Amino acid sequence: MGFFSFLGRVLFASLFILSAWQMFNDFGVDGGPAASELAPKLHLAKAHLSSRLGVALPSVEVKQVVVAIVALKGAGGLLFVIGNIFGAYLLAFYLVVVSPILYDFYNYGPEERHFAPLLTEFLQSVALFGALLFFIGMKNSTPTKRNLKRTPKPKAA
Repeated sequence: MGFFSFLGRVLFASLFILSAWQMFNDFGVDGGPAASELAPKLHLAKAHLSSRLGVALPSVEVKQVVVAIVALKGAGGLLFVIGNIFGAYLLAFYLVVVSPILYDFYNYGPEERHFAPLLTEFLQSVALFGALLFFIGMKNSTPTKRNLKRTPKPKAA
């Protein structure tokens, strides 16, 4: 069981680790393709939140957001591979924050060509988030070795 659990964690985390590695290699001076794809969507999300909250949100540089994404995916993926629950929390945080911004299917109508691929990617992120919640729940419900120690029975007199 231990080997298959480790293998499953490696395969699951490889999605995040390899993606972070590719973003890191493509970063360059301007933030790479990730920054150019994220910039208009981040601006749109910021404008939407500003109008909803009624306050002006501070300016965020897209390159800093890309660095944070690479850090969350890379560190979260590596910690998840070794079975650390903090890695699962990092990956879950990444999915909750970035998925609605990156996969903004709600800005398109069902008849537009961008709607279906964005909705599919968003639903895949929701499924990954569900798998992380399952892992966190299993980690929290599994007794540790400290809890499994038996208390010695008193000897009969």
